[in-house]
Amino acid sequence: MTNKAIYPGTFDPITNGHLNIIQRASCLFDQVIVAVATSAGKRPLFDLQERVGLAKQVLSNNANIEIIEFDGLLVDLAQQQGASIIIRGVRSIADFEYEAQMAGMNRQMMPELETIFLTPHSQWADLSSTLVRDIARHGGNVSGFVPTEIEHAISNKLV
Repeated sequence: MTNKAIYPGTFDPITNGHLNIIQRASCLFDQVIVAVATSAGKRPLFDLQERVGLAKQVLSNNANIEIIEFDGLLVDLAQQQGASIIIRGVRSIADFEYEAQMAGMNRQMMPELETIFLTPHSQWADLSSTLVRDIARHGGNVSGFVPTEIEHAISNKLV
């Protein structure tokens, strides 16, 4: 039996905090599926294909990590992929409250689906894609928050 986990998110852009969670999850599970959401309710900096491409670019050296796009219910994706674990990163109590509520709803729809909460290393505890986008839009330096490839993509997008 393969331990397959899904780490869903919009990843707009993927940050060092996301990568910290993904890399640690890849040591815990046989396969980690990074599921890049369409995020219809948000106005992403990068479109879905760009976000998938950037994730593939920075995670290409990890054999047990797969990057896919998805739209719809996470429980449907878990069933389609044969995954029984959802990975969620939590940085704060507010994150935990929201994520615990989502985990409860997912469990009601798919009782065998477990949610595992991982906290990022302390240096990434305050990091979010929203903050990275805001800093970049105001001309700030985001090199400490994202891989070089992502920093270049952000710079090219905002030119």
